Amino acid sequence: MRHLLMAAVALGALTATAQARITRLEDLKVTPAFGGKVFSPTGAFERVTGRAHGEVDPKSPLNANIQDIQLAPRNAKGMVEYDTDIDIIRPANPAASNGVLFFNILNRGNKGGLALFNADVKGNLTNINAADDAGDGWMQKQGYTTIWFGWQPDVLPGNNRMTFRVPAAHNADGSPVTGVVRAEFASPVASKSQNLGGGWFTTDTTASYPTASLDNAQPFADGFLPTLTVRSSEKAPRVAIANSEWSFADCKDGAAKPDARKICLPAGFEAGKIYELVYRGQDPLVMGLGFAAARDLADFLKGRDKDDAGTPNPVAHGKDTKTLVMGSSQSGRMIRTFLHLGFNKAETGGKAFDAMLPHIGGGLLPLSVRFAQPGRAWGEQPDHLYPAYDFPFTYARQTDPLTGRTQGLLDRCSADNTCPRIFHAATALEVWEGRQSLGLTDPLGRKDVADPANVRTFIMSSTQHGPAALPLPAAAPFGLCKLPGNPNPHIWTMRALLDGLTAWVRDDKRPPNSAVPRIADGTLVAQDVVHFPAIPANSYGGTERPALRNTVNANPLHVLERGPGYRPGDTMGVQSIEPPQVGSASYGVLVPQVDADGNDMGGVRSLFLQVPIGTYTAWNSFRAGLFDESYCNFNGAFVPFAATKAERLATGDPRLSIEERYPTKAAYVNAIRVAADNLMRARYLLQDDAFRLITEAENGGVRKGP
Repeated sequence: MRHLLMAAVALGALTATAQARITRLEDLKVTPAFGGKVFSPTGAFERVTGRAHGEVDPKSPLNANIQDIQLAPRNAKGMVEYDTDIDIIRPANPAASNGVLFFNILNRGNKGGLALFNADVKGNLTNINAADDAGDGWMQKQGYTTIWFGWQPDVLPGNNRMTFRVPAAHNADGSPVTGVVRAEFASPVASKSQNLGGGWFTTDTTASYPTASLDNAQPFADGFLPTLTVRSSEKAPRVAIANSEWSFADCKDGAAKPDARKICLPAGFEAGKIYELVYRGQDPLVMGLGFAAARDLADFLKGRDKDDAGTPNPVAHGKDTKTLVMGSSQSGRMIRTFLHLGFNKAETGGKAFDAMLPHIGGGLLPLSVRFAQPGRAWGEQPDHLYPAYDFPFTYARQTDPLTGRTQGLLDRCSADNTCPRIFHAATALEVWEGRQSLGLTDPLGRKDVADPANVRTFIMSSTQHGPAALPLPAAAPFGLCKLPGNPNPHIWTMRALLDGLTAWVRDDKRPPNSAVPRIADGTLVAQDVVHFPAIPANSYGGTERPALRNTVNANPLHVLERGPGYRPGDTMGVQSIEPPQVGSASYGVLVPQVDADGNDMGGVRSLFLQVPIGTYTAWNSFRAGLFDESYCNFNGAFVPFAATKAERLATGDPRLSIEERYPTKAAYVNAIRVAADNLMRARYLLQDDAFRLITEAENGGVRKGP
């Protein structure tokens, strides 16, 4: 018995050693946050920065969905190591915490969260990444502990971005892993040289996979030769560019200098065209370790007192501490894929995250892919063919008639009882451009699909991916688009949703109901039956605008064949067919129906939409010279109403004027009050925020924007 007991203890120790976990915190620095500002009622906050080291067991089934984990170098214990930057803003008085650790998933190394939930945050992206302006401090007043960490290994330092370090995969004999890589270059400005990892969303902020050979004229032993093509838009035919016309080199400053991570085209990459390079790369990073880092850091901060060296956990925690993870766009897709691949099960048992709030992040993220490019997206023009929308699309389990697979995003967490409570929030642009309707319906778009019991979905009506900054431009050019962008804000809805999700996961308070456009009530329809009004060209307010017509195309989706080593059901594996083969059958992508003003009818209709001063669309067109004037990526449009009935009639505008809608200031303020009351009752607007918006109406009258 004594020998058996000793063996059991030894086995337990070995098992504990093999667990994936955060092993060491280093370079921790504690400073006052926000210049020592005090927030009532929570008090001052502190900032903790440093680095966290972790390791994972490549033999554990919980790490099996990390692509190339078996090809990663291992330490003396047989573990694969990584390390990540960490940045934490915590209440200086731990007792002031609301008991929720708020993890924000970075977007291409950039911080989110504060600027989404705290109103009036000032500064550019560099300033936001510095996290030294709390705006109105709403999150701090609620008592959240905010946590950022690196998870995307190819993010380069700069502009206060946070980084994450993982090993590259190598063959068993130590030779480099090679494979096909597709690089897409699309830019609004002309250039002669591009980073191989650069694209519409990544430019110079993402590391490139080096070519396995600088000689683009000499085929590899198997006959492979890199190719470069150009086309005027996604649907236009590819035109080959001879290999003698380009090279693996940097020539932005003149003479070409050989460079394994860059491409030189002396004739120049033209603005508004899509260039596609297919080459043989080498040294793929084990990108999927980003999922493990998110899991293990959440588990450590939620439940451990110290690291292996005795460094204390830098955040207050206890048995009632809840972890909530939130991310926007790319980061929202990261959260959904993290859940889908089973990473919410911590290796110490239980859930890594108790709640999830993916924001403007439909689809999935190709992180656990050999030669992954997670900075790519899902545009109707740029990045159209990168992995982003493989079935399953819904949290609920269903069968896809195009692939024959039966899946749902909750399959793995349901099997091991680690599903979190989820608020999925998206804009109408994600429905138009991001295929978000597939998360609401069956794959062919014929019937609505209900959320599982632990999920609520909210579509913010008539909003674009990120609201356009005010004031809008007074004259063309309107950025890259034909019309000014859509400034309809997310913040007031998102604050109410975060408050509701926190109450649900922490206090078990019943959440607000989902709010989405639906097939059943006619608010989610095929694009060709959208009743969009004919809005004429106008010069309302002194700004010249072209006519607005519903001519852009909702982003179609077909089944894409990427090769036998790719697992589309998990958005992971090895791609060997580039560009992918496009199937003939398409999924049923739908869009929101609109009212007489052209504003969306279904979903969460914000105060600004219920008391409108114009038409807010979730789509726009590129200006002349860019991508054949197709969908203006991530942008909606705003066209104000005429000021008077006479101006409206002279222009031929079918939409009622401001004067006809709100004949007096009192009428406008009353409309604001009614809308605010309705939204508060539905729990889509907080009481304090309603008071602010009503006060603004009382003081300023009919608003100028949004």
